[in-house]
Amino acid sequence: MALGICVQMFKLTSCFDYHLLQSSVAHLLEPSCKALAPDGLQTGYESAFNVNMVATILVGMLCAHLLCFSVMFLLISKRLQGQKMGMDFFAMGNLLLGLAYVLQLVEGGPAWSLMSVVNHTLTLASPVAYWLGAMRFFGRSVPLLRPLFAFAAAYCVAQVLVQWSLGPVARYAMLSGMSALLFLIMSITVIYGVRTFAKDLHGEMVFFAALIGGICMLNALKFVKILDGGLDALQMDRNFQLVFYIYMSFLATVLPPSIVWLVLRRLTDDLRDIAARDPMTQLLNRRGLTETLQLYFSSRKAEHAHLLIVDVDHFKRINDSYGHQVGDTVLCHVAEVLRNTARRGDLVSRLGGEEFVLICLDTDALGSMLLAERLRAAIEKQAIKITGSDQLLHCTVTIGVSQRFANADALEDAMQQADIALYRGKAAGRNRVEAARPLTAISPLQA
Repeated sequence: MALGICVQMFKLTSCFDYHLLQSSVAHLLEPSCKALAPDGLQTGYESAFNVNMVATILVGMLCAHLLCFSVMFLLISKRLQGQKMGMDFFAMGNLLLGLAYVLQLVEGGPAWSLMSVVNHTLTLASPVAYWLGAMRFFGRSVPLLRPLFAFAAAYCVAQVLVQWSLGPVARYAMLSGMSALLFLIMSITVIYGVRTFAKDLHGEMVFFAALIGGICMLNALKFVKILDGGLDALQMDRNFQLVFYIYMSFLATVLPPSIVWLVLRRLTDDLRDIAARDPMTQLLNRRGLTETLQLYFSSRKAEHAHLLIVDVDHFKRINDSYGHQVGDTVLCHVAEVLRNTARRGDLVSRLGGEEFVLICLDTDALGSMLLAERLRAAIEKQAIKITGSDQLLHCTVTIGVSQRFANADALEDAMQQADIALYRGKAAGRNRVEAARPLTAISPLQA
């Protein structure tokens, strides 16, 4: 056996491959060490060997998860076509991190080599890709390859400088420290998003913040351990490494389905929004108005509301004289004036044809009448430019105002009251505001 060991060592040293020599000698001596060691040492050896094996298996599973979900994200992005929602960026992030762990398995342990430099660069580039993908998901138009290449080049240079000036321990500590910093920034941004750009995803964002915060803390602990214990802290038989890779495997299992859930949530929200809006004016349709009003009255702070029906005067004459395209332009113009003049929180809807509805929330009868008069005056004042012609078109509206109502079930009654008032205004000469009785009409001079 000793002769065999010597032959093997001679062959390995002739190839000048230190890592291969180290692993082969360990493999050859393993049975002898276990046989000669006392019971206590043998138990410790077996324990370390088991931890090493479990950690290696976890890294292998992590690679498989990341690469498989990378392919899945890419396929989903292809199906989404124009609206990819960052799925192609998430696919790149998974691919980069999966390749980094493949290189780590091949490398075997801490070393200064081209493979190690690429490994560290890919490891840090992946959260950058995730960050860019999140920006794409929330509607920001950002590139992918240019920032990644710039970051990769800068970090490769930083690794060389740190390795030559401070040594390998500093380079590995820099990887953990930079990872912790990146994930900390991501956690803070996610928490900020809960209160700003992602209010509709409150639960999901808190969940993501907790997961990202966990990997941030683990990388911070790894940074401290490397500074304290050197490169030995990175050996696969260390319990901390085992915990680290268990958590990373958990993330690789939980995060991708969560991202898919976010995409499905956004798609269903978009479909619901499409179903609740008028396609031409993008105002709420009848269904959207009813659902939004039900949500409002279900809240504790809900107050009484008033309903305004706005009808374009002589709209059929406009269609007959100028054509339906100009008629559509008039409707979009009226919709825009309603949207801009209504108060924040008021509900604006198009019922169909030339009829619009505005529901004034949290106001009294006088406030609703004054708002109706402002709408009437604004539409009368603003001219509409006809496409392909220098002629300007003016239109007017008649508005009927309902009495106050306090729940969504009273919507039909309020609409009927406003409709009766509207026809009374039409009969009185149009271009006016008429209130449902027992309220009285308000003249333009009073507003």
